[in-house]
Amino acid sequence: MTERAGRMSPRSINEAFTTARDAAGLDGALDLHCLRHSYITHLTEFGYPARFVQEQVGHSHGSTTAIYMGVSDEYRNHLLEASLKRRLGDDWDLT
Repeated sequence: MTERAGRMSPRSINEAFTTARDAAGLDGALDLHCLRHSYITHLTEFGYPARFVQEQVGHSHGSTTAIYMGVSDEYRNHLLEASLKRRLGDDWDLT
């Protein structure tokens, strides 16, 4: 609760999400739960520590948080390249 209004109900939150989704012209299959997946994915891709991400969403186990992650191919390639550079040195290049 705030000094201005009471708590929002799950129904009103979902209605607000649906209105914003439709106004943005996004796929009708997207639901409020997709925001949870996006939040976890973005925190991960922005480099936040895994434990921080896990605590942000209230999971007891990192393996549960991992289920929600859908990192991009670009992010995976970045991780692979960084790992190879650490292992093989700065002279390593994809080309």
